[in-house]
Amino acid sequence: MKKYFSHYRALISLGTPLIIGQIGVVLQNFADTLMIGHHTTVELAAASLVSNIFILGLLMAMGFALCMTPLIGKAYGQGDTDSIGATVKNGLAVNTMAAVVLMTVYTVLYFFLDKLGQPAELLPYVRPYYIINLISIPFVCWVNSLKQLFDATTDTKTPMWILLGGNALNIIGNWMLIYGHCGLPEMGITGAGLSTLFARVTMFVAIALCFAFSARHRIEREAFRSCSVNRSGMRSLITLGTPISLQMGMESGAWSLCSIIVGWIGTNALAGHQIMLTISQLFFQFYYALASAVAIRVSLFHGQHDYTAIRRTAWAGCHLNFMIAIVVSVPVVIFRDSIGMLFTSSPQVAAEVAGAIVPLIVYQFSDGLQCTFSNAMRGLAYVRPAMLVAFLSYFVVSLPLAYVFGISIDGGLVGVWFSFPFGLTIAGLLYYHFYHRRLLLLEAKKD
Repeated sequence: MKKYFSHYRALISLGTPLIIGQIGVVLQNFADTLMIGHHTTVELAAASLVSNIFILGLLMAMGFALCMTPLIGKAYGQGDTDSIGATVKNGLAVNTMAAVVLMTVYTVLYFFLDKLGQPAELLPYVRPYYIINLISIPFVCWVNSLKQLFDATTDTKTPMWILLGGNALNIIGNWMLIYGHCGLPEMGITGAGLSTLFARVTMFVAIALCFAFSARHRIEREAFRSCSVNRSGMRSLITLGTPISLQMGMESGAWSLCSIIVGWIGTNALAGHQIMLTISQLFFQFYYALASAVAIRVSLFHGQHDYTAIRRTAWAGCHLNFMIAIVVSVPVVIFRDSIGMLFTSSPQVAAEVAGAIVPLIVYQFSDGLQCTFSNAMRGLAYVRPAMLVAFLSYFVVSLPLAYVFGISIDGGLVGVWFSFPFGLTIAGLLYYHFYHRRLLLLEAKKD
């Protein structure tokens, strides 16, 4: 195990700010869910529906930002500053295009919200919240793009502070606008949406200013200014980003479509599902943040052709994610009967949550495994198989099982959640297979 110690230290040092920043994102979701849930259960269900519709598109857009990491990381490992500047400029252009496409799609979808088979009482709350989320899409895409520059050049602390500051603003805004404090009107779920929009705009302004004036990134900034957007650079990012986007879209799509299935069960189940998603996202953000550190380290070593370090980095990340799985699972198991009451005063919704905790715990090791090795593949810029794995694991396995377990055999919310361990386990094993095969090929070429 001694051979992994230096990689444990490096991943913890690089990954801790990523984890803290991602926890800040989850705390925002926690705050939104908790504050909306204590306003009314109907609004909580409406927020669940809208959030799960938008998470699909936003994660797909993130794929076009995450594809920048292996390119910037590899160039950083080789000291190629010009390539970093070009990647950032082309990445911003690609992500702006992604934002325009998403806004167009979601605008069309808005006119079909009443066709999704959801409870009719949700629609008056869904529509304004949906529009506000629609407006905020470009700011999310731009923040994601600039964040890759900081992360891939190992400056993970700057985005961490920006994310934490933005989430603090969101929580304060929620308190003021949802409940009508400080002389402001009580706006409920619409107030939560406006608060989130303001926080996202503020985070974009902050990260743009940091890039514009940071002494640490002066050289990258000069390279950014001297280069121009070009078709070949954009084409490279789109070629690399499309599989990542589709992978993330299919992963989140399974959860989003499951939300529609849960809506067929009832309002209490949908509210419970939103609480469960909030809890599971906390777990996932731990794994994904550490796995993002794996992707950064792998991309650096890829630029240096150090394949032994790549192998040890990936396994060190896997070990750490398994340790995280144990740590985060224990308190949730102990307090599973009371967790739901943190978010809602409804005993029925809390009971739904308590039952769904069991399948949540079952798949934690599988989630850590798939996060680690999918990001190791991303660090190697080997992403095309990932979308095929995601399609098989989530659309061929998890989604049909969610319908069978939840609806066909009347398993309810618990049945829907028991579909996830199957898909995540298959995904984790297949991601490892493709990562290992790619690494063997690279090592053979080096020899």
